[in-house]
Amino acid sequence: MPELPEPPDLRRDPVRTPTLATFARAAADRFGEAVAIRSSRPCRWPELSYARLAELTDELARGLVALGVTPGERVAVLAETRPEWTVCSLAIAAAGAVCVPVYPTNSPEECEWVLADSGASVLICEDAAQAAKVGPLRAGLPRLRDVVSIEPDQGRPASLDDLLAWGRKVDPAELDRRAAAVPEDSAYTIVYTSGTTGNPKGCPLTHAGWNATADGLAGLIPVGVGEVVYLYLPLAHMLAQAVQLQVFALGGVLHYFGGDITKVVDELAEVRPDFLPSVPRMFEKVYARVTALLDAAPEEDRAAFGRALDLGRQVRDADERGEPVAGDVRAAFEEADERWLSMVRGVFGGRVREALTGAAPIAVEILEFFHACGVPLNEGYGMTESTAVISLNARGRRRFGTVGRPIPGVRVRIADDGEVLASGGNVFAGYHGDEAATAEVLEGGWLHTGDLGELDEDGYLRITGRKKDLIIPASGKNISPSNLENDLQRSRWIAGAVVHGDRRPYLVALLTLDAEEIRPWAVERGLPENVSDLADHPEVIALLQGAVDEVNVRYSRPEQIRRFAVLPRDFTPESGELTPSLKIRRAVVNANHAGLLDSLYGG
Repeated sequence: MPELPEPPDLRRDPVRTPTLATFARAAADRFGEAVAIRSSRPCRWPELSYARLAELTDELARGLVALGVTPGERVAVLAETRPEWTVCSLAIAAAGAVCVPVYPTNSPEECEWVLADSGASVLICEDAAQAAKVGPLRAGLPRLRDVVSIEPDQGRPASLDDLLAWGRKVDPAELDRRAAAVPEDSAYTIVYTSGTTGNPKGCPLTHAGWNATADGLAGLIPVGVGEVVYLYLPLAHMLAQAVQLQVFALGGVLHYFGGDITKVVDELAEVRPDFLPSVPRMFEKVYARVTALLDAAPEEDRAAFGRALDLGRQVRDADERGEPVAGDVRAAFEEADERWLSMVRGVFGGRVREALTGAAPIAVEILEFFHACGVPLNEGYGMTESTAVISLNARGRRRFGTVGRPIPGVRVRIADDGEVLASGGNVFAGYHGDEAATAEVLEGGWLHTGDLGELDEDGYLRITGRKKDLIIPASGKNISPSNLENDLQRSRWIAGAVVHGDRRPYLVALLTLDAEEIRPWAVERGLPENVSDLADHPEVIALLQGAVDEVNVRYSRPEQIRRFAVLPRDFTPESGELTPSLKIRRAVVNANHAGLLDSLYGG
């Protein structure tokens, strides 16, 4: 694999500890009174320094000891992304125990599966509502001894305040003894993959595995002491956990969102982060809104913005390559950047230097747009089974349309059938209690990702589809539905899209409406405000037909969507059609809407 030049100004001195049992203390030793945590959400710790974070972590860890938690025991956390989640997870590691994240959107049945399969002995719940969800399950969870509430709840046997108070009475030396005894190859967490089929599978991830990922990320996460990273992603997902730990290793400020996902963009303008990890949907929505505003702008302004984008691409590409830019071009760029492109940066608060996007594909034109505007998106790729990361684009080595090169310490190859295989110190050793699934995903030291991909001549990885999702319609052509779906979902009007057509004459799609976008459009035209009433309205069908037509022109005839239907509601985890990490469960969608799908074929 050819060696590319190293990008400049890499930050290569993050905090490292043999295990995460002493991570909070080590970060405090390095960064002291620097701010570690801020939160837009009302909580008990709206701001914490690194020193105070370590103190609370130790107190809470000793509280778990007082509760009877022994080394290696499983402690589950069922809560939204908030400072308390972070302190709890660090405290679980400090007590020598294993953190089991549980998605707060999980159904009671899904919670029961994770708690039973992991053998959790303690559950830390966010509030009374989450505790009530688990209460009726206790009879089927004989290993679950204690339930602790983060928020004060008179009906529970213990609260976070209780644990902190009990912890102050436990000898601090006990944590030192436990930390010294934690094996580097032991699990610090068991993260349950929200599988699109069957029950979630537990992925035990080790301290050594995390350090392998962290070493691979050295210099690739552009955060320094005091720089702000805004986090709204669920901490039950490995991507958010990896960001959290790497920010603390670099001395950054982790700013938690206010709890309302619909207000993320508004909060960004207030928080003004320096670095932003996200999934593609947020960037797609911002892109759609900007392009909608441009469509409504005078022709002169549209032309001026287009010229600004061209200058932005030209100058920023040259700057990244270290190439000179002519003085007149630089002057024209700076004027256009200040007048036009800065408005796009302003949506994110005006200070974001770089952003991270992952967990789903994103269109090249969106990557190029934000790069030209001065908000470069670094697309990455990974799995829970690879402790979050396999490959990543980064400053000075971006290649749009790929998910970057493998991070240092990770090897990638493409199997004969096109499947992406990965190996490295961050690849897990197998699923918890599931030898059959382990044998299927691990072979000869290689992780079988289930994704299809290609490596170019410089070692950049491009993901082309999902192996199990391939559709083979009557034409016989293998089609990856995710490409079509992602293109459809780039429309400002479409929230969700599922393409169907395996062993059928042609492809069809089920679409859902983006309520935030469609309601104002409908009100302007005197149409119903209720999204369910709009689903079959002729004007809405015509609007979406235009979006489908725009996508179809990019594909060959067998790959085009011939017919579609609009559902009166979105796909949700509650309906079983989405996993907790918002991946589509195709079998459930197909079963739930079998009659409608048949009707699209005249059945």
